[in-house]
Amino acid sequence: MSEEIEAVGAAVTGTAMAKAVEDDTGSLAEGGAGACLNCGSQVTGNYCSACGQPLHVHRSIGAFWHDILHGVLHFEGKLWRTLPLLAWRPGELTRRYIHGQRARFISPMALFLFSVFMMFAVFSFVSDPFGSDDISVADQAIDAEIAEQMERAEEQLAIKNAELAEASEEDRPGLEKEILDLKKARNVMATVNGEDLPFPDVSLADGDARIGNYTPEEVREIESRIGDIREGNILTSDSDVSTGSPEMDAFLKDTFNNVVENPDLLLYKIKANGYKFAWLLIPISLPFVWLTTIGRRGYHFYDHAVFTTYSISFMSLLFITCALLATFGVTDAIWGVLLIFYPPFHMYRQLRHAYQMSRVEALIRLMALLFFTVTCLILFFTILLALGLLG
Repeated sequence: MSEEIEAVGAAVTGTAMAKAVEDDTGSLAEGGAGACLNCGSQVTGNYCSACGQPLHVHRSIGAFWHDILHGVLHFEGKLWRTLPLLAWRPGELTRRYIHGQRARFISPMALFLFSVFMMFAVFSFVSDPFGSDDISVADQAIDAEIAEQMERAEEQLAIKNAELAEASEEDRPGLEKEILDLKKARNVMATVNGEDLPFPDVSLADGDARIGNYTPEEVREIESRIGDIREGNILTSDSDVSTGSPEMDAFLKDTFNNVVENPDLLLYKIKANGYKFAWLLIPISLPFVWLTTIGRRGYHFYDHAVFTTYSISFMSLLFITCALLATFGVTDAIWGVLLIFYPPFHMYRQLRHAYQMSRVEALIRLMALLFFTVTCLILFFTILLALGLLG
């Protein structure tokens, strides 16, 4: 229950933070005249012309709750003007905001903060929205099939061993070959199931039968590698690490030991750092957006920052929407298509209209932007992994 309360609190906090970075232009207040309570300037209208604070302020508890509800639910009315344009006409929204229409829309940074905290709140409720029940059912079916095959092999071995005990000299070679094949099959099943070999003295290369298209030498090599894994002759907590630097060796070994002992802690750190350092996506992406639009005159890094922040905000909100659809049982034919195909389409529309490109030019530059997007995500997750390991 505490996690749900924290999630609701995170959503409210995110909205409040987003509200805090928004200006108050567009809010309503009663008219009048007097001195500004903030800077002392003379006010003749609803707002102070020097600092922008409303003339009339309230100190009642009702006004306090009104401010909270107004910030969370209304977002000064800008949310309902911003989201439709962000979803369908992102290029127009970006261009209009850059060219001065800022009182009508939520600022990119405010929307980004809102989307990050909403993601934190939603995923506090929903741990694995995209987990497939079909995969889980298939895994259970495979496990059941392997268990059945193992039991059947054990029964066949018992029968063949009983026949071998009473067999004549002429029948013994055939029965021994069948028993050998059954033992090899039983060893393979044990390996697949992660169990100890029931017949460690039996090799896959024994006998005349071939294993698929592998030669006996290749089978022995595979068995040798499997044996190394079973014996621990791979990187483990007891392995020696040699990079030439004793300090680096000790650091890498300690880091590896921590990951092996508690891999869930590393995943938790990566997830927590993902929320804390989500803003890093903006400076990471800026140079790549500039490279994507190189050759287009009249645009500045501020324009690229607005483009980037609005785009990241929308992708976060789209991811949240698809997660909720998956959680509520909506078929993946709907949210899967949205999650895979709509982001490139959205990037194309934003790129084309924000920078006023032709269709062909926008498509060509979109290819570069998609490549740079993957690059940015790799850099971002590398940073998160490093922070998780260092933390």
